[in-house]
Amino acid sequence: MDDPDALGGLWVHWVLFNIPASYNELDAAIDVPDSAISVKNSWGKTGYGGPCPPSGTHRYYFRLYALDTFLSLDEKATKKDVEYAMQGHILETSELICKYTKI
Repeated sequence: MDDPDALGGLWVHWVLFNIPASYNELDAAIDVPDSAISVKNSWGKTGYGGPCPPSGTHRYYFRLYALDTFLSLDEKATKKDVEYAMQGHILETSELICKYTKI
């Protein structure tokens, strides 16, 4: 999940990979399967960081990639490492863009 409208450029809220194809939801507690790996977000923490823009309306991009393999990376990887490792393995993609305004 990325926020391209953040001050200073793209703000990464969450990168999660190696989700099994049989896994078709993430519940409200954001329980993830054991094989899934989360790397550091823009806060320098692993895991999900929810939307909370300081002002104005921000867009949040959720991108899902179906891959033909699990990636041989660990939690020390970066978002760029994950994107590079996915090259040549993407079968399908999906994107959801949401807008959020702090009231």
